[in-house]
Amino acid sequence: MSPALTAQFYLASQSPRRRELLSQLGLAFIVQAADIDESVLPGESAAECVLRLAQTKAQAVWNSAERSHSIPVLAADTIVVLDNNILGKPRDNADAHAMLQRLSGRQHQVMTAVAVCSAGRQESLVQTSLVSFAKLSPLQIENYVATGEPADKAGAYGIQGRAAAFVKDLQGSYSGVVGLPLYETCCLLQQFGIDAPL
Repeated sequence: MSPALTAQFYLASQSPRRRELLSQLGLAFIVQAADIDESVLPGESAAECVLRLAQTKAQAVWNSAERSHSIPVLAADTIVVLDNNILGKPRDNADAHAMLQRLSGRQHQVMTAVAVCSAGRQESLVQTSLVSFAKLSPLQIENYVATGEPADKAGAYGIQGRAAAFVKDLQGSYSGVVGLPLYETCCLLQQFGIDAPL
């Protein structure tokens, strides 16, 4: 049977990490990325921003002419926050280096918003984790940036990759830091009648 016929929801994300997290739960979905403006609005807090982006992504795919099945849409957005400043994806290696220097020896927040929408209904939440980095040497930062791993990741690191060695302490959801808090995501999906494994 075609995956499209058995799919339980759309995933409004191209993130391979989110696909892997959902696949490990045995969930069936169709990937359809949302192309939206991810700029922070003036006066918007980090939590407001990440929630709005997840909601907008979900709504964009729901409203898309390419959507051919009447199944819910799941979207998520992840940001790294240090001193109330949002650290997005680095522009280049120099930007990645600067972000990692700022995170070195400090605790920061990782916020992941999850939104699920269907006809006339949308539910969403923000999950926040606290991550403490070890003090990083200039050589450690240089070597990590050289791997290319920071390039497409908020805060210039991936906890599921080599940067796992930088993390002294994590309070919250590991999968949330990767990009999708699975417990909270399953709770939302269940509200839409999807049999998520809880």
